[in-house]
Amino acid sequence: MRSLLTKLLAGSLATLVTLALITQGATLWLESRIPQNGEILTINGADVHYLDRGTGQSIVLIHGLSGQMRNFAPALVDRLAVDHRVILLDRPGSGYSAPLARGENPIDGQADVVAGLIAALDLKAPLIVGHSLGGAVALNLALNHPDQIGGLAVIAPASQPRASTSTAFAALGIRSGGLRRFVSLTFATPLGLMIFDSSAKEVFAPEVMPSDFGTVGGGLLSIRPQSYFTAGGDMIAIAEALPDLAARYATLNMPVGILFGRSDQVLEPDQHGNLLRDAVADATLTLIDGGHMIVVTAPDQVSSWILKQVTRLEQAGL
Repeated sequence: MRSLLTKLLAGSLATLVTLALITQGATLWLESRIPQNGEILTINGADVHYLDRGTGQSIVLIHGLSGQMRNFAPALVDRLAVDHRVILLDRPGSGYSAPLARGENPIDGQADVVAGLIAALDLKAPLIVGHSLGGAVALNLALNHPDQIGGLAVIAPASQPRASTSTAFAALGIRSGGLRRFVSLTFATPLGLMIFDSSAKEVFAPEVMPSDFGTVGGGLLSIRPQSYFTAGGDMIAIAEALPDLAARYATLNMPVGILFGRSDQVLEPDQHGNLLRDAVADATLTLIDGGHMIVVTAPDQVSSWILKQVTRLEQAGL
């Protein structure tokens, strides 16, 4: 019996070591295919990866859960950068940005980092564009740092408390930080490689996921150990933050544009769009055809809408 137990333990250890080696090798391979393409700036003790393009009125783009800056389609960014200064960033712990220095990644801490980046880059009353969970970060930024921004343009934002999460993100639902770290270093990347297409297609549904989303869209970076660990923590952080955020929306005193795909299957337009619009005095809600990832699938429509939000700021004298 003792011999059998010893063999089982030895076999388990060998399996874990093999998984860890596969994880490290896969991470290096993924990063070689999707390299860092911006600059690093230390904000509040954390290294932030950002890309600075164009000149003119500033627009800051904040990506969503389990994402990074490439989640905004190149065509969308190219159009905005023709006449505007466009700042893309990887949220703390995502892409090539380090987690927050204190070891936790709450939504308000992430918003503080964005505020610090705005100050460091000397951006004047920028329009803040947040997609999905990035919309919640943008809303927190507007509530806690209103003097640093001109207005909000939130796309399919997570704006309201909800009882459940899309099944596309089910693999991230580990509340224990220790267990999530263990899984991130062993099982998450090999498993992520196997289920990436099916999970990503669910986020895009009912639209078709572009075949190059994993590389050009940076989607595959989400299965690296740190990205997986951070995304699980983000799910906990957003659940904790939204009740307080939703209770404060009525205090927002700036233009707020809200954009949703009518067929979004990750966040319900009726709940996360209508309720936010009704709570904010100077808010507008626009619906277009598409699902949750319209920042990838509808770059022309989304960029046109963002530019209209810039015009709203100019008309308001901001």
